[in-house]
Amino acid sequence: MKQVRLGATGLRVSRICLGMMSFGTPEWREWVLDLDASRPLVRAAVEAGITFFDTADMYSDGASEEVSGTLLRELFARRDDYVLASKVFMPTGKGPNDRGLSRKHVMASIDASLRRLGTDHLDLYQIHRWDPHTPIEETMEALHDVVRAGKARYIGASSMFAWQFAKAQHVADAHGWTRFVSMQDHYNLVYREEEREMHPLCLDQGVGVIPWSPLARGRLTRLPEQHTTVRAGSDPIADRMYGEADDAVVRAVAEVAKARDLPMAQVALAWMLHKPVISAPIVGATKLRHIEDAVAAVDVELTDDEIAALEAPYVPHPVLGHA
Repeated sequence: MKQVRLGATGLRVSRICLGMMSFGTPEWREWVLDLDASRPLVRAAVEAGITFFDTADMYSDGASEEVSGTLLRELFARRDDYVLASKVFMPTGKGPNDRGLSRKHVMASIDASLRRLGTDHLDLYQIHRWDPHTPIEETMEALHDVVRAGKARYIGASSMFAWQFAKAQHVADAHGWTRFVSMQDHYNLVYREEEREMHPLCLDQGVGVIPWSPLARGRLTRLPEQHTTVRAGSDPIADRMYGEADDAVVRAVAEVAKARDLPMAQVALAWMLHKPVISAPIVGATKLRHIEDAVAAVDVELTDDEIAALEAPYVPHPVLGHA
């Protein structure tokens, strides 16, 4: 597995990041795997050379962090052998301060995440969204204090407008606080709006991009008429995010995949991996083949003509994924 720097930092991460949202408890989502069912998938990822893992405090109401921590401690001899990321912002309880990016919630959440994960630090602590109700100065100072306390090595952001991200970085610079080193945004072949503002900003500023949903919640792995998984057949979020206008892109992926005798997932991920701004797409997995395809995609080289064919049918979208 290739290792790359996360943006302009000295931190090296595997070219594929394993998203841990699929691991936790099926009581949260029916397609989520429990500890025992998760173990062979995470082991396969580790054996394939994946060393970068991303979770969040709200996945499976905290159980994802518990499962992630348990398995990573089992599978790695040393804590320094892997890069662990989690996130804060989404509701983690019913109280008025159990959400958002206030100092109170950030400080409580980092301690709760570390406790569930069974570690004394995160390598990357990310804000899960932009909080319009908290001054960004309050959030950036709190995150800086998390880093100063040794509870996180780096901080990152996720889906927001480019002006918001630029504002956060400016606030950090103005006060001498820790800057964001990564952007976890919504990006794939059927949703490329991040190419307009966010990705040029990240490339210019040396920020690593670690996209979520690089396979469009599975849409880029099968033809439009196919529903082959529990999640694909019962995913109202995907139905709101993607539509019939995206089918032409999916069929273009299928054509390139057929010509190359490759799974569609490998083609879609290979396209993303050729983008210079991308550090590591975050790939979810509920079956071993999902990990196998992600790992294999790292070595797939697409031609300029293939890339052009994949990109040609794209239809502009409204902004999706910031909420």
